[in-house]
Amino acid sequence: MSDASAEHHAPPKLYHTLAEWFHLLTAPTEYAEEAAFYTKHLRDACDRPPKTVLELGSGGGNNASHMKAHFEMTLTDVSPGMLELSRSINPECEHIEGDMRSVRLGREFDAVFVHDAVVYMTTEDDLKAAIETAFVHCRRGGAALFAPDHVRDRFAPYTDHGGHDAEDGRGLRYLEWTWDPDPSDDTYTVDFAYLLRDADGSVRVEKDRHIEGVFSRATWLRLLTDAGFEAECVAFDHSELEPGSYEVFVSSKP
Repeated sequence: MSDASAEHHAPPKLYHTLAEWFHLLTAPTEYAEEAAFYTKHLRDACDRPPKTVLELGSGGGNNASHMKAHFEMTLTDVSPGMLELSRSINPECEHIEGDMRSVRLGREFDAVFVHDAVVYMTTEDDLKAAIETAFVHCRRGGAALFAPDHVRDRFAPYTDHGGHDAEDGRGLRYLEWTWDPDPSDDTYTVDFAYLLRDADGSVRVEKDRHIEGVFSRATWLRLLTDAGFEAECVAFDHSELEPGSYEVFVSSKP
């Protein structure tokens, strides 16, 4: 296997060997507005006020750090490092290691929430499996919300940058480049460059490639409906985004 091919298939460093740096790339405090959006739409989609919420692909627990004020949260993720990070800010939440395509907890929840970790479903079969996981864990009358970073209908390449400092002297700055080498398939590429400053002041550079799935609005709605959900596409309203530029999928289980 060539180096390029190996890199293509390698899991993102951010969720594994660099997991301890995740909150310096994206801080939990930045998620209050979007977590409020998800909370409102989950409540509106349920037949009664939801109390229990299962999050699939909970990552570092950024959304949960806000949503736990409203729900009893159970958090699952495939990465032990990300679960450890989430426990550090959400110690009162239940954490379970598991893949959103296959995890089965043997119980139902009032609602299921799947944030941007769903973009690591890079085939229709992967996405179908994740949707089925949400369906089997959602009670009748409950709801599921899926928040992919992009749908194919609105995808456009872009760049971004940012980062944060920690009280222990560490710091991270990043450059993000999102692009699509082949618009005819169901994936796009996100390349990151990280500048990592350790507490002793030394700085190193890490490169990280994320291969992410992107599906049309019609594909999302078809797969959600096939699973048994009643689904709709909802504009994601956020003060930092252009109106109508992003969408989420809100589904109820009849």
